[in-house]
Amino acid sequence: MDCNLRPYQEEVVQAALRGENSIIWLPTGGGKTRTAVYITKKHLETTANAKVAVLVNKVHLVDQHFAKEFRPYLGSTYKIAAISGDSNEKDLFGCLVKASDLVICTAQILENALINMEEEKHVELTDFTLLVIDECHHTQKESVYNKIMGRYVEKKVRKEGNLPQILGLTASPGTGGNKQLDKAVEHVLQICANLDSVIVSTKEFTPVLQKVVPRPKKQYDIVERRTLDPFGDHLKAMMLMIHEYMPPTVSRSLREMGTQEYEADVVELEKEGVKKENRLIAQCALHLRQYNDALLINDTVRMVDAFRGLDEFYNSRKTKLLDGTDIFLQGLFDENRVELKQLASNDRYENPKLAQLQCTLQEEFNDENSRAVLFSKTRRGTHCLFDWVNSNPELQRVNIRAGILTGAGTGANHMTQNEQKETIKHFRTGILNLLISTSVAEEGLDIPECNLVVRYGLLTNEIAQQQASGRARAMNSVYSVVAEEGGREMRRELTNEYLESLTAKAIDQVQQMSPSEFRRKISKLQKIAVMTRIQAERKKDERKQRYSPSQVQFQCRECFLLVCSGEDLRKIENAHHVNINPEFERHYIAGGQVVLEKSFEDWEPGRVISCKNCGKEWGMEIKFKKVVTLPCLKIKSFSMKTPGGKSTPRQWKDVEFQDCAAL
Repeated sequence: MDCNLRPYQEEVVQAALRGENSIIWLPTGGGKTRTAVYITKKHLETTANAKVAVLVNKVHLVDQHFAKEFRPYLGSTYKIAAISGDSNEKDLFGCLVKASDLVICTAQILENALINMEEEKHVELTDFTLLVIDECHHTQKESVYNKIMGRYVEKKVRKEGNLPQILGLTASPGTGGNKQLDKAVEHVLQICANLDSVIVSTKEFTPVLQKVVPRPKKQYDIVERRTLDPFGDHLKAMMLMIHEYMPPTVSRSLREMGTQEYEADVVELEKEGVKKENRLIAQCALHLRQYNDALLINDTVRMVDAFRGLDEFYNSRKTKLLDGTDIFLQGLFDENRVELKQLASNDRYENPKLAQLQCTLQEEFNDENSRAVLFSKTRRGTHCLFDWVNSNPELQRVNIRAGILTGAGTGANHMTQNEQKETIKHFRTGILNLLISTSVAEEGLDIPECNLVVRYGLLTNEIAQQQASGRARAMNSVYSVVAEEGGREMRRELTNEYLESLTAKAIDQVQQMSPSEFRRKISKLQKIAVMTRIQAERKKDERKQRYSPSQVQFQCRECFLLVCSGEDLRKIENAHHVNINPEFERHYIAGGQVVLEKSFEDWEPGRVISCKNCGKEWGMEIKFKKVVTLPCLKIKSFSMKTPGGKSTPRQWKDVEFQDCAAL
């Protein structure tokens, strides 16, 4: 199959065809992946011992790039392998790379293979002659892309040879949150330095590009503020009672209820409570977060969804009341439950945003061929909206067939990777015509027929806004923002429009620089990055060596029960921390079987494990080599006691003692 390019695509591939490292900046729907296919084809044809890796940041893009782009054009001539986290071949990545001309994989798989020294799994950057990095604006800070490119830049600064050519693809590098042009220019230069690349865009063929990529019509569906919100007011009154239960100095420091800022405050407060072993503060903070979640849900979906979340939370804790704080918090909810339920079911006070969303959807779905994506902030939000759509007679009348798309994972509301693929397939083929999604569908998902994108109660940055609006691909498509009059979503959306134009100006300034000035600036940024990385590694090693395992005690994060020492822990597959002390068994109870979609080399999942004392979930059992069953611990469920005090690490890599031995 011939891979023909449009004039503006021809223009942007020239730097890459000359063998230069480059970032192609084209809008969503402008055919970035097609330019990558073309460059890959020419590279394979003209380079001796060529080997190409295409890196993506979302699992569903591995399949999409393979099936829709690379296989049709290159599959008959070259050996292509597509590998994501749930394919078993990932364990033999090194062998696969040797046997293939082109691999398409998630960046994490390449990163794992660069670290793993077993022969059949290991690869070097120098094994490749071209690296294609999709959605390359993520190559910054601690991202996997930046870990890979960090090694590349370090080798380059040390003047090591044989490094692959780099091709980055992006619809928007963004401004890094900067509102001034000079800072936005610095951000774009940093992305260029991280990818060791120039940034190219069309100059000659802008009108052609605009014709090929019609911008959707943007509409603000503005909703007046709720005049009365007795359900929300009642929740706030209950939260104030919890504030009064805590020491006065604590509650004074909390910001406005029902906001993300308040959530951040109570998350910090819970950590403080745990560190000081003050259970009253830790538990109050934990419960206040649940109430704040309910306020946020009340602000985006139905009151009944907010009530249901709280009801489930308190139901799950009824049987594990350990002290006066637990009894007070449970009692407060139980006393107010009936009234909350009544308020939640009073239609007079329902969320006005839903009525507006209903109008927007009804209008578009009068055309039976409509296809829409509705973006919501949280997984829970997508499930609430899904229930609302399915129980709304007006929306059923216009034959809306909704499906949910959220990130892959193993939690309660996570989807498996196969479920993700299935949902996307059903949406493409029209079995579903409304996709209710978190940001997972913002980037790269190619659904040409989509004619409506709705952003519902979202606060994100200018990159996400452009990505989302770019999902509306059909002619005469609509990009709708449902937001409260004068509300934060509205202000953020307008800021994003400004930042989008600022990004374009910043890129233009970078492109205007003379090659020598550009190289000088990039080189300086790269040297700083290498030094910073070396210092960070050193600090990390020092932190790891701070204590010996015997000096570290683990406590249940919820009831502060002392359960084990760092000496009891071992690592499986360099990732999973298991407790090998048989005494540990008396501290937990095992529940339902954990089901994971993937299979693993040395272990399989067992049952969920929870604290015998308070019911806090601690992790799961692991059946190791089909011989022994061991408890595998989630670090977030514990606090760590060391000679230097208490801490609440979020990840195992943050712990301050020497690494556990491998099993």
